[in-house]
Order: sequence, then C-alpha cells, then structure tokens
Amino acid sequence: MKTPFFIFTTFLGVVLTVHLAMNGNVGAAIDNPRVANALFWCIGALGACLIGATGWKRGALSGLKAVNPVLLLAGILGASLVFGIAWAIPQVGAFGLMMGLLAGQILSGMVLSHFGWLGSPVQPLRPINLAGAAVMIGGVVLATWT
Repeated sequence: MKTPFFIFTTFLGVVLTVHLAMNGNVGAAIDNPRVANALFWCIGALGACLIGATGWKRGALSGLKAVNPVLLLAGILGASLVFGIAWAIPQVGAFGLMMGLLAGQILSGMVLSHFGWLGSPVQPLRPINLAGAAVMIGGVVLATWT
C-alpha cells in the first residue's frame, strides 16, 4: 500500500509551500530576492552539512567518481529555482505560484516516469494517466483563473 508515501509527500508539499513563501517574504522584506536566495542557500548548506555529518562514514564519498558530473548541476538548478520563486511569490502569491509549480511537476513527472529518466521507475503513460493529468491541469487553470 502506498498510502503512507502519499501522506508523506503531501506533507512535503506543505513544507515546500511554507518554505518558499518564507524565502519570498525575505526577498520582499530586503527588496532583493538575489541576496535572499544567497542567504537561503548559505544557511541551507550549513544545515545540509550538519545533517550529512550525522550519517558520515569512512569512504562516504568513494562512489562520487561514478556520478555523472552533469547530475551535480542539481545544486545550480535548486538555487535558480528558489531564486525564481523568491522573485515570483510576491508577484503572484503563494497560491498562484504553487499551482504553476504543480502543473509543471505533473507534466515533468509523467515524462520522467514514462521514459525512466533520472532513475525513475518506468511507468508507461496510459490513456487513464493522461486523462487524470488533463483533469489536474484543468483544475490548476480553473483555480488560478482571474
């Protein structure tokens, strides 16, 4: 049963929304989303190091040579994502932003899973999946219609 995973990922969605709204608020408060993003990532890097240190074992980075260097660009993607969100949230609000993110995640998740890219288990698209995604995207459009 995947219900616990669904509940957990829903919780992560709540955390993501709050976290991004907090970062957007800092960017608006200091009137500089670029500096807010840099501050966010510095504090995040410290937190990540502390969390990583709790699981550190001898040879923890030994597998790094097997990692495609392109995959390490995820850090730049994350920083760019958070900067874009810190800039956009004061413009469109948390609701509009999260609805747009949701639409993008639905579409990209379908593609990644269909082709098995980036380690995702292959889940070929079926008509029912496409219909469900269309309903969800339609819901995003309706929810953000002004």
